[in-house]
Amino acid sequence: MALESLKITTSPPAPVSKRSFAALANPQFRNYFSYATAAMVADNIEHVISYWVMYQKFHSPALGGFAVISHWVPFLFFAGFTGLLADRFDIRRLIQIGMVLYMGVSLCWGAMFITDSVTMPRAMTLLVVHGIAGVIWSPAAQVLIHQIVMPTELASAVRIAATGRYLGTLVGPALGSALLLFFGSSYGIFINALIYAPLCVWLFRAPGRPAAPRTSATALRGMSDLWSAVNVVARHRVLYSMTFLIGAASFFVGNAYQAQMPGFASGLGHGRADFSYGALLAADAAGGLIGGIVLESRALLAPTIRAAFVLAMSWCVALIIFALSSSYLLSVAVLCFAGFVELAFNSMAQALVQINAPAEIRGRVIGVFTMAGMGLRTFSGFSVGLLGARFGIHISLASSAAVLLVVYLLVATWSSTKAH
Repeated sequence: MALESLKITTSPPAPVSKRSFAALANPQFRNYFSYATAAMVADNIEHVISYWVMYQKFHSPALGGFAVISHWVPFLFFAGFTGLLADRFDIRRLIQIGMVLYMGVSLCWGAMFITDSVTMPRAMTLLVVHGIAGVIWSPAAQVLIHQIVMPTELASAVRIAATGRYLGTLVGPALGSALLLFFGSSYGIFINALIYAPLCVWLFRAPGRPAAPRTSATALRGMSDLWSAVNVVARHRVLYSMTFLIGAASFFVGNAYQAQMPGFASGLGHGRADFSYGALLAADAAGGLIGGIVLESRALLAPTIRAAFVLAMSWCVALIIFALSSSYLLSVAVLCFAGFVELAFNSMAQALVQINAPAEIRGRVIGVFTMAGMGLRTFSGFSVGLLGARFGIHISLASSAAVLLVVYLLVATWSSTKAH
């Protein structure tokens, strides 16, 4: 079988605890998880409020498209460099810089909302700063997890942290809508700024190790330093397999189909702003949340390359079924399943990268992985969005997912041939 060749052969199997929610037994990780999840909720709240105000003010699809681009392009161009910074500087301070930028963006939005001084250039500037904040803190946060937990807890910690992201995606829009309803856009966004503060304050007393001493081997050397990390990834079977897996998923599909959800809902006869539309919109995030809870509660699916590829292929099949479905209930069910397996293969790939990355360049390797996993989502807007404008969103999503599935199968076949 082709997938048999995708077993890890370059390093021992990752040590994995068999306990349910193993990482939550670590009190420092519990603190990090609580505060980081709150920050992710705040991130999604800000999207709800700021996007609503921008739409009311400008009614500009172009600005909405710029919001998506400005969110992912910083990861494409700078994730490798911020991963490099995580090797050189105190990662706790890097995360705090990201949180301060997030809070500053929310406060600036609030000030403009109160004074009715929102302009297109100002909105675009804040969207760019928000994207930069994300790329500063993301690689550093993954390195911090590695420093907080024991090696046997790492796979559990990565999956629980990923579950927190899905929780933020699910809860954030609901809380954002409530803040918008009860406090209005101005005061609601000010309240949101406070939600970032607990993580920022906790990091002053969070555990962590200083970066490795600056030597001739680890000194900051810009592009050459980053290129050396890319070469390490390219020569390591586990690292390049998982970076390719996550990068291909981001390039061909990413989360671009979420932006097209109103069109899918209309095609299913549920294009109204009611519970049925909300359920369709939340199904993917709910599946990820359920996946994290179920997999952790049973300590299931130890991270291996083969399992990650099988789960990613299952995700492709689920999205093809969703794209071609004419049944509302089937669509909700397969979206929920897609979220479940997406959480599983994303967290598995992240865990394998963190476990196998050389300690002295771990931040850079995670930065390269983040660049592939988040930065390449920029291009999924073309494969799903622009093709959708030409051929329809159902055909574009089904085609993109089918091409990705074929790519995975070809890689598995090539790996099998090479192994024999």
